[in-house]
Amino acid sequence: MPARHRTLALSAAAALLSAAAALAVPASASAADGTVGTRETVCAQDLYVRTAPLGAWTGTLYQGQTFLVEQLDGSWVYGFAYGDINRHGWVQNGWFC
Repeated sequence: MPARHRTLALSAAAALLSAAAALAVPASASAADGTVGTRETVCAQDLYVRTAPLGAWTGTLYQGQTFLVEQLDGSWVYGFAYGDINRHGWVQNGWFC
């Protein structure tokens, strides 16, 4: 087989494998914004708790753990992180189930 045909065959095979892999990935659960006064469940694999929006990391919430939303500030929410953390902090909004 000429080199040009091998390159085309490999490109076609790679495209087919890529398409098959995309179809095999299950749809992820949709995440939602938090609501003030609601103890939300974390939908993300992990969610960093910070001292301020974009502040220092103070802990990590994992999928299934909960966060009581007390205040909204743009794309960040402030509240109480339950689980291993058990303290107040900020997390990115939009990662709740």
